[in-house]
Amino acid sequence: MSVSFPTDWSAWGAQDVAERRRRQHRTLPRVPAAVGTEVQERESGWVGLVVGVEASGGIKLVRLRDYDGQERAFPLGFGFLVEGQPVELVAPVSAAKPTGPRRTASGSFASSGPQQARTARASRIWVEGTHDAELVEKVWGEDLREVGIVVEPLHGADDLAAAVKEFQPGPRRRLGVLLDHLVSGSKESRIAEQTMALPGASGNVLVLGHPYVDVWQAVKPERVGLKSWPVIPRGTDVKVGTLRALGLPAAGQRDIAHGWKQILSRVRSYTDLEPSLLGRVEELIDFVSVE
Repeated sequence: MSVSFPTDWSAWGAQDVAERRRRQHRTLPRVPAAVGTEVQERESGWVGLVVGVEASGGIKLVRLRDYDGQERAFPLGFGFLVEGQPVELVAPVSAAKPTGPRRTASGSFASSGPQQARTARASRIWVEGTHDAELVEKVWGEDLREVGIVVEPLHGADDLAAAVKEFQPGPRRRLGVLLDHLVSGSKESRIAEQTMALPGASGNVLVLGHPYVDVWQAVKPERVGLKSWPVIPRGTDVKVGTLRALGLPAAGQRDIAHGWKQILSRVRSYTDLEPSLLGRVEELIDFVSVE
């Protein structure tokens, strides 16, 4: 009995490598391309958040948006990293329709039936910065749209009293304000006291806050792989120090924006936030939603 061997040993080796790769691929975890998941496409190095899955030319593509707002589409399958690990990216499975009332990300019951767009009320909720506004929108956005309340960033609270005077609050024009680091003896506590004492503020303006230096720390630390948020020494920007503790770049505003998007992407619902923030936001929404 004779046995024949291939004469092209390079082809034999290529087939062997291809088979090993196929076996390796079959062992990779299958991860649904859920909206908001941070993904890296390995060949190009492109990193972005999933914004959707679409069909084109008979194949399914995942669309990723980077932190500069640019978008690219890639075929679903192998060749992606999620949290630094190789995965097979697959189309998310459509969830079965719930049999009971649906809950929003804030934990409240969503209204049944189609919702009509509601004109925004004159009342407002102000938060200190863009990151605060994005976090409130992610968890309470659906609730806020239902009651017609807009959340606006202050970009700093030092001139809060002047801004409130300009807003001209009243019974049909209420104002709720959420401040960072609202603890006894802080600068923010003095700002809150001065604002609440303004003429016309009584019953029309409510200033509340959480104890954290920055709203980042209102996200439960285990959501980003920490046991607790780091204590940042005086003289170091809290965002920069936090990114360094997470092992992320912290050289400038672009790195800060990128780092925040990664933290925000880990927030799925109210259960990922600290109670000291949850209660304050709920109280402000109730206050400004009074008819």
